[in-house]
Amino acid sequence: MKTVRIGGVPEHFNYAWYIGLKKNAFKAQGIDLRWVDCPGGTGQMTEALKQNSIDIAIVLTEGIIKAISDGISSKIVQTFVKSPLIWGIHVATKSNYTKVSELKNTQAAISRMGSGSHLMAYLQAQKLGWNTTRELHFKIIKNLEGGVRALTESEADYFLWEKYTTKPLVDSGVFRRIGECPTPWPCFVIAATDSFIKNETFTLKSILETINLITKEFKNIAGIDTILSKRYGQKREDVQAWLAQTEWSQKNIQKETLENVQNKLLELKLISQKLDINQLRALL
Repeated sequence: MKTVRIGGVPEHFNYAWYIGLKKNAFKAQGIDLRWVDCPGGTGQMTEALKQNSIDIAIVLTEGIIKAISDGISSKIVQTFVKSPLIWGIHVATKSNYTKVSELKNTQAAISRMGSGSHLMAYLQAQKLGWNTTRELHFKIIKNLEGGVRALTESEADYFLWEKYTTKPLVDSGVFRRIGECPTPWPCFVIAATDSFIKNETFTLKSILETINLITKEFKNIAGIDTILSKRYGQKREDVQAWLAQTEWSQKNIQKETLENVQNKLLELKLISQKLDINQLRALL
């Protein structure tokens, strides 16, 4: 039995992995897949890949591309979710801010440097024509729980996080969502360390084949909206809306997407140079 460590956010996007683990679908392939919760998101996962404390990560597209550009020895092996991620732009319920345009020169809560919340804050600022060098400021808060604390205690002014994950916090009056910012590319990819890709190609292929069978049928699972609603504390109608707009993928990331993301990161001065496509993705 081959032990493999895989990291991901403990959110509804990754429930397909839970299904595979619960049904022993990976063990049937001779793989002891060990799930590692990464509530700190992409920044936590890219650091874990760098430190070799996980072999595989379910990570945001823009975050892993920046991390590879910054030198971590990993590559994208497949797109996981091909639809955009809808980031909610949140303030504390008692905040005086009511429009995203009012947030210029205020403090953004981010989980880590290089995380999705960090990179999307740049993208949002650029859309609004802000000077990203002088009018964008950050408070590192590690995870969603840290974001709640930072906004509630006025340590930061706003926080970008996936809108359905934070919807219960909006409904309960902890956050107020004043805008949305969708990613202009497929949101989640599966990445692996270079050493794992090289030394465990067959194992990696088996993992991808197994999870792809699950995601192909994910929306057809009887009562999946109710299951997700109960597990993640979300309203059934919110889960239904999320399912309606979310599409999984069973293919590797397209060259055009890698070009698009790199062009945007370069424009925002978040990477210093563009990499060759083969430096970013592995064809198994």
